[in-house]
Amino acid sequence: METVAKIDNQKRSNIFINAISIIVPLVVAVLLGVPTKLDLGEWTRSLPHVTGTINTLTTIALILGLVFIKLKKINLHRSMMTAAFGLGGLFLICYLLYHLTNPSNKFSGEGFIRYVYFFTLLTHIGFSLVVLPLVLRAMYFAATRQFAAHKKIVRYAYPIWLYVSITGVMVYLFVYQLFPAK
Repeated sequence: METVAKIDNQKRSNIFINAISIIVPLVVAVLLGVPTKLDLGEWTRSLPHVTGTINTLTTIALILGLVFIKLKKINLHRSMMTAAFGLGGLFLICYLLYHLTNPSNKFSGEGFIRYVYFFTLLTHIGFSLVVLPLVLRAMYFAATRQFAAHKKIVRYAYPIWLYVSITGVMVYLFVYQLFPAK
């Protein structure tokens, strides 16, 4: 009986993870396309700086998480990966709130840097779609102590997550620091 319950839990978890992995990008796409933005005040204009900071902290947590697991410091690894996951959730809330209340900022760089920026942006977006279900499954396997499955999926999830986090910082720097809209 225990095996049947475990399989049912696994199926329910997969359905939940798949649903979240579809719903989140759809909500982001809808909010990006909404022409009329809500007016929640001037403070929402600072949210890109918040998301840039969150992405930076996420990158640091991910790198420390890798260092700690290599050193076999399991509790510190767990703390860093949980922090990175929580920061990812906070990033999503701030990102959605910003795009609900503000039009997207345009990249103003010219010449070769435009190609670098758009390559970075497109790969960031593409991998961000791929990484969500991988990270959710990795977290699920860790939480349910299925460490063999966790280790197997992390082989793919971790480098993609780190890339998305680093390129998120790069996109922020390109748009808001190096080449701000005029």
